[in-house]
Amino acid sequence: MEKLQQMKDTLQIHIDSIQDELNSLSQDIWSHPELAGNETKAHDRLVRFFSQRDGAWTVESHFKLPTAFRASWGPVGGEPKEGNTVLNVGFLCEYDALPDLGHACGHNLIAEVGAAAAVGLKAALDRQSELPVSVKITVLGTPAEEAIGGKIDLIQAGAFSDLDLVFMAHPAQQDASFLPTVTIEEVTVKYHGKASHASAYPWEGVNALDAAVLAYNNLSALRQQLKPEWRLHGIIKNGGVKPNIIPAYAELEFYLRTPLLKDLLNLKAKAEVEIIYPSHTYYNILPNATLANLYESNGKTLGIEFPEQPDLFSGSTDFGNVSFIVPGIHAFFSIGSAALNHTKEYTEAAGAEKAQLFTLRTAKALAMTAVDVVCRPDLLQQTREDFSRAKLKQEK
Repeated sequence: MEKLQQMKDTLQIHIDSIQDELNSLSQDIWSHPELAGNETKAHDRLVRFFSQRDGAWTVESHFKLPTAFRASWGPVGGEPKEGNTVLNVGFLCEYDALPDLGHACGHNLIAEVGAAAAVGLKAALDRQSELPVSVKITVLGTPAEEAIGGKIDLIQAGAFSDLDLVFMAHPAQQDASFLPTVTIEEVTVKYHGKASHASAYPWEGVNALDAAVLAYNNLSALRQQLKPEWRLHGIIKNGGVKPNIIPAYAELEFYLRTPLLKDLLNLKAKAEVEIIYPSHTYYNILPNATLANLYESNGKTLGIEFPEQPDLFSGSTDFGNVSFIVPGIHAFFSIGSAALNHTKEYTEAAGAEKAQLFTLRTAKALAMTAVDVVCRPDLLQQTREDFSRAKLKQEK
């Protein structure tokens, strides 16, 4: 246990020693907000961060997606023992921004946490020759979380196939080792009618807007029959061009959210007409009690306080899909502001100097949790068992 604590002390010291560089990384991303799939500056900045670390990291830019990257280090800890393979520990960086608001969800801080935790863990493992298993560290830059679901594209491209554990943390209003995110499906319904003069000969037209309005109202009425934790919300788009022209085209855009993936399938069946699902389905995050407990234990030694977890959290993330294929943790952390995500106030908070204490503290807690799992085979086994149980529960 003394060796374990020494490794944790080492990673904390290392993260503190490069805090200015980490802050600069975050500030550069925050100052140049880029939308999903277009994060070229953020991609290049993160690639440069890992490439400049004394050549220790193998860095692959444009990894499987134009603005994704992979940085890897290791393996270390001696030759893999018989029957064991290399344990590949992953850290994820997000870095896309929101339209008009910039980094109102703090993805610049997610990128900083992932980078800091990864180099911190490297410092702890460096020159360790007697680890229970050989260890490799992989950092994945995962673009387009806000709109497209870049992690899902990376899953389909095989980017997660060799990872054994995955760590990341997301800024919020409080610290939490886990919050029950919900699934989300975007749906677009298109109505095609026929234009006509609305006063002179309206009988010649087919009003697409009327169809959209009636559907909107019917979906609102459907909420009476939905479970309390289900969400169905949307807008009318393209509702016409002028009052004296019967709209020939109208469009509905809705989001469907449920706590569990199987509930989403039931909700889609209730609402189904001729529809288009333009983006990936975001799954709910599977909990991992072992990783959550370790994260809280390590966090408390750093001064992190964990208030009572809410029963329901309405956010959604493509990390949910990752949690279905790899054991992982998606922690949340306060940045010292009461502002709500996706607001101008949160954009300011994500770029404030005050956020740095909370961000680096979170990175340390993630890296310390990784040290626990890497150095204790019993905890690694418990983590894998938690993962299997959580997946099985989803299927019931």
